[in-house]
Amino acid sequence: MIPLWLDLTAVGLGGVQGALFASGFRGERRLDLLGVAIVGIVMGFGGGVIRDLLLNQPIGALQSNWYLVTAVVASLVGMLLAGPLSRLNGLIVGLDAVVIGMFGAFGTSKALGLGLPILPAVFVGVAAAVGGGILRDMLMSLPVAIMHVGSLYAVAAAAGCLVLVVLDLFHVPIFIAGIACVVVTSIIRWLAVIFDLSLPEQRMLNRRKVATETGVLPVIRR
Repeated sequence: MIPLWLDLTAVGLGGVQGALFASGFRGERRLDLLGVAIVGIVMGFGGGVIRDLLLNQPIGALQSNWYLVTAVVASLVGMLLAGPLSRLNGLIVGLDAVVIGMFGAFGTSKALGLGLPILPAVFVGVAAAVGGGILRDMLMSLPVAIMHVGSLYAVAAAAGCLVLVVLDLFHVPIFIAGIACVVVTSIIRWLAVIFDLSLPEQRMLNRRKVATETGVLPVIRR
């Protein structure tokens, strides 16, 4: 079982992250207090809800009053801090990376605890890690971030979750394996942002395929 205080920490950080994101909208798309709170709740709850649905478990966020209170308070705190933190992009990216790592670690460890094989457990962890961001983008009618070219997001979560399951195979305590998952995920995410790393674009793969296919054809030169 995931300790309540640790789960609430992830929910709170997710709420702050969601509020910081929501506070960045300007003009006609700017949000009021309720809108910011809703985005914060979605970010705080999203990963855990998707994790529990995939595992056919009771939704943890609905088993205690503290989850909703934590998400709302964290959202309001994030909105108040949005101005001072607007210049600290590194801190925001770091918070994002830690939240991804925590939800990935919780999802994977809970899946392993329920007896899932390694790959499905990693899948659950990655889904939990990126689930909040997907729901946020859908709610705000934005392109889903992990579907487009950008800094490694799901890849970082997958790497961290793989580290966790490997350590678990060697009987490393799950708490230590979880910390390693968060650290690995955060480092990969930070490096991806700093060095602007991303997976190849689909059109680049198409070009390579075309180049390979046309390479076996005679070329007529004039």
